Amino acid sequence: QVQLLESGGGLVQAGGSLRLSCTVSGLTDTYNMAWFRAAPGQESEFTAGIKWATDYTDYADSVEGRFTVFRDNAKNTLFLQMDRLQPEDTAVYYCAIGKRGQLVRRPDGFFAWGRGTQVTVSS
Repeated sequence: QVQLLESGGGLVQAGGSLRLSCTVSGLTDTYNMAWFRAAPGQESEFTAGIKWATDYTDYADSVEGRFTVFRDNAKNTLFLQMDRLQPEDTAVYYCAIGKRGQLVRRPDGFFAWGRGTQVTVSS
């Protein structure tokens, strides 16, 4: 069974940085991976993704230029480097795994999810 565990969230001042990690267990091969986030009272939205076999990445307009997604396949770990954080970035961040192929932004394109890690950005 595939399990994902996010970590690295916390409270940070606007303009600061955080690095989120997602450790994956039970996965025998590489897959597309992505970060989603859910602000309080809102639906989950795509944030950043990375394809399984290349360094191709995709970012939501709201975070492009500030966030960087990368992975360490040997460690089965996905990262999200978040710089120049804004209060609007406050959300629970989830990592997710999708099947190989086209990297999509829809939540239903991913079959395994972590429990999330809270990121709070103060003004």
